[in-house]
Amino acid sequence: MNPGWTEDRVGALKKLWLEGQSASQIAKALGGGVTRNAVIGKVHRLGLSGRAAPSQPARTTFRPARPRAAAPAAPVQAPSAPRRIEAVAPRPVAVAAASQTPAPAPELAGTATVLTLGAHMCKWPIGDPSTSEFSFCGRRASEGVYCVEHARVAYQPQVRKSAGKDASSDLARSLRRYI
Repeated sequence: MNPGWTEDRVGALKKLWLEGQSASQIAKALGGGVTRNAVIGKVHRLGLSGRAAPSQPARTTFRPARPRAAAPAAPVQAPSAPRRIEAVAPRPVAVAAASQTPAPAPELAGTATVLTLGAHMCKWPIGDPSTSEFSFCGRRASEGVYCVEHARVAYQPQVRKSAGKDASSDLARSLRRYI
């Protein structure tokens, strides 16, 4: 159905479009058999690309707060439930009498959760995923997605078969098929 684009309708279409109204709202305002698709087609033919304001407010994206690294003021309590993989105990740091700068806090394994796990953190799982005590290592990842210690466990060197014994047994097995 041809809506019959009069100069009055085209003027109203331009005004409503530049106000930021949607094609459906404009079609309803114009009435008389004007459809949403007819409005969209006419907008494109007229070259009305820009708008004064969007028809819907822009959606804000949710970004979780980054965990802040704070120096522990009190001694860290041991977890209430035992874990499957034990965390590495921090090494004692000797402080020289001459230097007054505090030593950096050691990174403790098992401190990252799904919500706090970052891109450059070790993703080695610690504990049972079905419990509330489940966490990830969380230390600085150096090799792939794991820290140095967990990379040693995860990336084992490939063991090669000895060529002499296995090759001869494979040859004997192949020959038995044909005999």
